[in-house]
Amino acid sequence: MAPQTLLQDSLTKKDFVAPNDVRWCPGCGDYAILNALQRTFPELGILKENFVVISGIGCSSRFPYYMNTYGFHTIHGRAPTVATGVKLANPDLSVWLVTGDGDGLGIGGNHLLHALRRNINLNIMLFNNRTYGLTKGQYSPTSPVGTKTKTTPMGSIDNPLNPILFALGADATFIARTIDTNPKHMIEIFKAAHRHQGVAFIEIFQNCVIFNNKTWDSVYGRQSRDDHMLFLEAGKPMVYGKTERRGVAWTGGGMPELVAMNGATPEEKGILVHDPTRKDSIYAAMLAEMQYPDFPVPIGVLRQVVKPAYDTQIQQQLDTAVARNGGKGDLRQLLYGRNTWRV
Repeated sequence: MAPQTLLQDSLTKKDFVAPNDVRWCPGCGDYAILNALQRTFPELGILKENFVVISGIGCSSRFPYYMNTYGFHTIHGRAPTVATGVKLANPDLSVWLVTGDGDGLGIGGNHLLHALRRNINLNIMLFNNRTYGLTKGQYSPTSPVGTKTKTTPMGSIDNPLNPILFALGADATFIARTIDTNPKHMIEIFKAAHRHQGVAFIEIFQNCVIFNNKTWDSVYGRQSRDDHMLFLEAGKPMVYGKTERRGVAWTGGGMPELVAMNGATPEEKGILVHDPTRKDSIYAAMLAEMQYPDFPVPIGVLRQVVKPAYDTQIQQQLDTAVARNGGKGDLRQLLYGRNTWRV
């Protein structure tokens, strides 16, 4: 075990940088996410050969080529299926699934839903730039109403999907949100996702400089971020704002109230203290419903609850079956048993 521990401790970002040229548009938010993940992996205490990066289709899905790990670049929307198979085949692997708002919530919505509800021990990173970037700028499942694109020249009339509410509806046990302009925060969220036993769903606000540039500027732009984002920390009061400090008060029903602090303490104003471990989904749904411009957008871990992981339960069933039958079965005998014949 000593050599393995030494190998884990000696890993650096360079060990996870693939020799392939990174081919995204200059200024794409994917570069920052790639850098953050490459910086995260060496700090997780895992052997390099135990990492797997799996993707579907889209700009974000080039990730396996740029991470010096094992990986699969799969087909449109089916990355959750492949990732599930990889994790069940080898539960010791650390599996990271990369998808986008189109790949994951469009054609892959059904596959993503079942990966979330099963609570399989996967780390799912959903890049949300609110457009189909790879296919040149069509509207996506998260595009706001009125978005003008090549496929919606008069403006989209589709109601956009809220990725956090989607994950919550599937009862995901870890739900978080981060942004591509804050590498430190991304790394913190990635580490928290890794520590979680069960499915970890991370929405990443990501900018597409060519087809939907500055789509998140109203939330995290330099001039607006302090007043339009609420950074969540477990056990800390929900206070935000640079010039005018405000807090989030909530009685447990309906939408929260934004309260001006006016120099008072959070306790005096009844400001809500963040608790992502609440088992009910009402609290997390309240956070998910907080959207610009009516509310500051919550950034951080919104929900983290403990439930049995799917892959762990499957392994327990396999162990029970082996013990009950006095050992492992013979696959060849199963395939070529008495119920087959030559023609």
